[in-house]
Amino acid sequence: MKRRDFILSGTATLASAALPNLAIAAVEYAPGLVQKRLDAGDTVFLDFKADWCGTCKAQERVINALKSENGDYEKNITFVNVDWDAYSKADLTKRLKIPRRSTLVVLKGNKELGRIVAGTSKDQIKDLMDTALTASVA
Repeated sequence: MKRRDFILSGTATLASAALPNLAIAAVEYAPGLVQKRLDAGDTVFLDFKADWCGTCKAQERVINALKSENGDYEKNITFVNVDWDAYSKADLTKRLKIPRRSTLVVLKGNKELGRIVAGTSKDQIKDLMDTALTASVA
């Protein structure tokens, strides 16, 4: 290995290790998934989103920042991304009366614990995530 390649490789490795985890994964929705998770006793945080939606992207940035600040969210809550373009007319969307993309919903058992429609405020989203966290450890 050439010295220059070795140095560049080492620098890239160090740089990537120093970067924060910018995208914390969530489960991608599939029919039946939410009910399966609820039946297992999980607290489910649904994010109805579209990749072209600016409000959805703003919500995602806030959610990921909050997850980075508090690992208990990721450990105790099942986060599910629901692709609006694919599932806007699905049974789940109709049953929950989701009015539009950029809707966030928390479910536990057979109850809806909270919802945000098109809100991007960190405090508002944190409150919803805290509601989910409280339900998940109760």
